[in-house]
Amino acid sequence: MALKSFKPYTASRRFLTALDKSDLTRETPEKSLLEPKKRSGGRNSHGEITIWHRGGGHKRQYRRIDFRRDKTGIPAKVASIEYDPNRSARIALLHYVDGEKRYILHPVGLEVGMTVQSGAGADILPGNALPIRLIPPGTPIHNLELFPGKGGQVVRSAGSSAQLLSKEGDIALIKLPSGEIRKFHLDCIATVGQIGNLDHENVTYGKAGKTRWMGRRPTVRGVAMNPVDHPHGGGEGRVKGNHPQTPWGFPTLGAKTRRSHRADKYVVQRRKP
Repeated sequence: MALKSFKPYTASRRFLTALDKSDLTRETPEKSLLEPKKRSGGRNSHGEITIWHRGGGHKRQYRRIDFRRDKTGIPAKVASIEYDPNRSARIALLHYVDGEKRYILHPVGLEVGMTVQSGAGADILPGNALPIRLIPPGTPIHNLELFPGKGGQVVRSAGSSAQLLSKEGDIALIKLPSGEIRKFHLDCIATVGQIGNLDHENVTYGKAGKTRWMGRRPTVRGVAMNPVDHPHGGGEGRVKGNHPQTPWGFPTLGAKTRRSHRADKYVVQRRKP
C-alpha cells in the first residue's frame, strides 16, 4: 500500500494525499454483517451538545467486528480484505468451515486465501488469536482484552501493535503503543501481529471539505470569541496569558480529568508526557 498524490489543478489538490486502495479485494460489504448506525451530532438524550464540532458527514453502516475471537478451534479462510468507514484499520472477512462469516481487524501479512484460527491450538501467525499465556515474549500483538472474556478493547487502530515484555505468575507485562507498560492477566486473548494500513497516519486531507465528509464541523478558537462566549475571549488586540480553560471555566489542555483510580493498580509505567 502506498500514498497517492495528485496534480495541483486546484489549490486544495496541491497537498492532498490519499491511500492507494489496491490492497482491497472487495468493494461491497457482507450484508449479513451490517447494522444501521445512528448519528447523534454530538447531542445527548436531551438534545444538548455534549461533544462539540460533530455533525453532517457521509452516511455509514456499521460492520460487526469479532473482537472476542471466541470461535475456538475452528479454522477460517480469509475471503476478502475490505474498507471500513468506521475505523482507520482495514477489515478481513473470514469464512469459517462451519459456514459462519465474521469480520476481524486486518493485520500486516494476512492475505486472501490464508487460514486463521483462535484458541490454544493456533500457531503464532498474523491473525491468529490466543491467550497471552501461550504467546512468547517479544511478539507484537493487537486487539487485547483488558479483562478475560470481555473482548478486545485496546490496540485496535491502523498501524498499532503492543509488545509482550514478560510473564510472571498469572500476570503479563505489555508495552502499549502509547509507551505505557501495563499488567494483563494471562487468560486475556490477544491477536498476533501488527494492524495493517500503516500509511493511514501519513494522509493529508488537503481541504476543509474532506473533514466535513467525515462529520467534523469547524472549530472556532476561544481567543477569537467575545468574553460572553468564552473565558479566553475579548481584549484589545491579541491578549496572551490566561490559563487554558473550557467555555465553562474548567481547566483543559493537560489538566487531568480522570476520577476513577481503579485501573491504577494495573499500570506499571505511565506513558511518556
